[in-house]
Amino acid sequence: MATEKTKSNISTKTLAIIGLMTAVCCVLGPVSVPIGAVPVSLGVAAILLTVYVLGMFKSVVATLVYILLGAVGLPVFTGYQGGFQKLSGPTGGYIIGYILMALIAGFFIDRFSYKKSYMHVVGMVLGLAVCYLFGTIWFMFLTKMSFVAALGVCVVPFLLFDALKIAFCFTMGLGLRKALTAAHLMNYYE
Repeated sequence: MATEKTKSNISTKTLAIIGLMTAVCCVLGPVSVPIGAVPVSLGVAAILLTVYVLGMFKSVVATLVYILLGAVGLPVFTGYQGGFQKLSGPTGGYIIGYILMALIAGFFIDRFSYKKSYMHVVGMVLGLAVCYLFGTIWFMFLTKMSFVAALGVCVVPFLLFDALKIAFCFTMGLGLRKALTAAHLMNYYE
């Protein structure tokens, strides 16, 4: 007989933290600098910080909620845009790729402890690479551009910026995890 304690329910605290991190994505995601077909935005950093705070599964939920909020028209995507047309446009593949990035980066961040935290960087790089690949293929499909040309427009100009975002999120993320654990708000190694 299952008791209330053994049932798998999402707590109010968990829902609140998922909501908070979704809000962080909604605030940071639109901030961008247009440098070409694909703007430099803080969306990648927002998703990676969300992964550090929530872990793999909960960060995927927060990312999905963020994307759904944008899809229904809230201006949470780059350049304070929203709507399904943004998702179906040339850069929409990168936004959808955030889900895969959260999943992959989250797996590595959840799987490896502080002693092997260099694997967190590996996970973030792999997750970002999959996001790049998914977004670039979508961009190619819509613009009829070659793979190499699309990489030159959509990936190469962002490598340095995204490397800096990964370094920032790695440093900030480890600190956030330690602080949230010390405050008994999250338990990352249950």
